[in-house]
Amino acid sequence: MKKRFNINILGQDISVISDKGDEHVTNVVRYVNEKAEEIEKNSKDVTTLGVAIMVTLNIAEELFTVTEEQRQLCNHYESIAENLIHYIDKTKTDDNDPLRCA
Repeated sequence: MKKRFNINILGQDISVISDKGDEHVTNVVRYVNEKAEEIEKNSKDVTTLGVAIMVTLNIAEELFTVTEEQRQLCNHYESIAENLIHYIDKTKTDDNDPLRCA
C-alpha cells in the first residue's frame, strides 16, 4: 500500500509516495543525506544542485557496479549449472556402457 512520506534531502522538504515501509524510506533518506554530507565535506564552493548531481552520479556508479557484479555472478552460476548438467548427462551415458567396470 502506498504511503506519503515527508522527507528532507539536502535541506529541502519533499513529499514522496512509496509502497515501501517507514524503515526503508528512512534508510534511503539517510543514505542520500550521508552521501551529500560526504561530498559537501570534500568539495569546496559546490552549490546544492552540484551536490545533488554528484550524489546522483555516485549512486548511479554504485548501481552500475552492483549490476555488473550481479551479471558476472549469474554467468558464473549458469556456467557451474551447465557443467553439472553435462557431468550428470555424461554419468548417465557411462552407466549404460556395458564395458564400464563398477
